[in-house]
Amino acid sequence: MHKSRISAFVLDCQVDDLAAATAFWSQALGRPVVSADQDGDGRYAELQTGVDEPHLLLQRVEHEPRIHLDIETEDLDAEVARLEALGARRVAFVKRWWVMQAPTGHRFCVVRAKPRA
Repeated sequence: MHKSRISAFVLDCQVDDLAAATAFWSQALGRPVVSADQDGDGRYAELQTGVDEPHLLLQRVEHEPRIHLDIETEDLDAEVARLEALGARRVAFVKRWWVMQAPTGHRFCVVRAKPRA
């Protein structure tokens, strides 16, 4: 059986300037900025978390602001299939992860596991 776990809490920010949002959340949460432009496209930033904590990401989005979970797994296809069997549905494949929707209407992402320090 493959493994999965919560990988990240993602603050979806409906803003033109992610840098200002990142500065606010960094100061509000007392978390230094690890990366102000994680993928080089101005859409993702990361705040510092402990090695035993999920990542804390900010994402510039077009939809309403919200927070969503990322679930990481070593077998993306198997985890997506498992979640579909539980009633979730695929919404879109983005870059290298699946956006899913739970039967409750909540959106979340299934991502490939990254090594942690």
